[in-house]
Amino acid sequence: MAAQDISSHTHGHNFLGTDHRRNERRVRLVIALTATTMVVEIAAGTVYGSMALVADGWHMSTHAAAMLIAALTYLYARWHANDRRFSFGTGKLGDLGAFASAVILALVALLIGWESVMRLAQPVAIGFEQAIAVAVIGLAVNLACAWLLRDDHGHHHGHHHHDHDHGDDHHHHGRDNNLRAAYLHVLADALTSILAIVALLLGRAYGWLWADPLMGVVGALVIARWSWGLIRESGAVLLDRVPEGEDLAGDIRKAIETEADRITDLHVWQIGPGHHAAIVALVSSAPREPSDYKARLSALSALSHVTIEVEPAGAAG
Repeated sequence: MAAQDISSHTHGHNFLGTDHRRNERRVRLVIALTATTMVVEIAAGTVYGSMALVADGWHMSTHAAAMLIAALTYLYARWHANDRRFSFGTGKLGDLGAFASAVILALVALLIGWESVMRLAQPVAIGFEQAIAVAVIGLAVNLACAWLLRDDHGHHHGHHHHDHDHGDDHHHHGRDNNLRAAYLHVLADALTSILAIVALLLGRAYGWLWADPLMGVVGALVIARWSWGLIRESGAVLLDRVPEGEDLAGDIRKAIETEADRITDLHVWQIGPGHHAAIVALVSSAPREPSDYKARLSALSALSHVTIEVEPAGAAG
């Protein structure tokens, strides 16, 4: 039995996403904007008596903390990208950061819901004009942050049009869950800002003080749903499940299998945004060199680390 890695004899294990540095810079900028707006909203909400505004400010603080997790994750992954103690690099660290952020987002939703229910039982007077003005400013900041954190390559997995290369992250555009986590935190802020504005307008027009906490409950439910989606997606990557919409296993079988060559064991998993690893065990009645099977997989650029094991047909198991 011949067991051999089909890559070159030496290759790197840097499986960071293509836009790692750009995304890291954007997250840092958003943290600064969010922290500044957070202070303004908490102060103004306290002075003018708007629970929705105070809640939005405090929720911004938790989102700023969550985005700090994202920023530190980017930094650590970059610093240790070529550390050989990480067998498959640090590309999946972003998914770990995203999972942690999603848990924080779920706690935020829980706190919003709880505070809103409490406020429904005990409504307070609100200074509408000033609170609406500050909420609009907060929304503008949130939308600017959301624009900064948009993922330009989130839906381009890139395994149809680039050459196969090991350890090269210049052509891999996979979804960055770490960036998506920061984006969802900002989006949650924007949602609470919008709901706060609607509640304040209703309160000013009709005296409906209950609209403020009611909008908080609605926001909590929506944010909880976003959190669950992010937990599922990032958790799936951490557990080595191939992302939805990708059939690399099927592509590998189509490329490798012939009348003489049959795959007996196949493992495919994500090791970073746009990067996947595969272990292929096959039985062949006409075994070839691993380089031949490597050539068959050359069109699948999403495969960044592949190991081939070839066993002649009829060999003892």
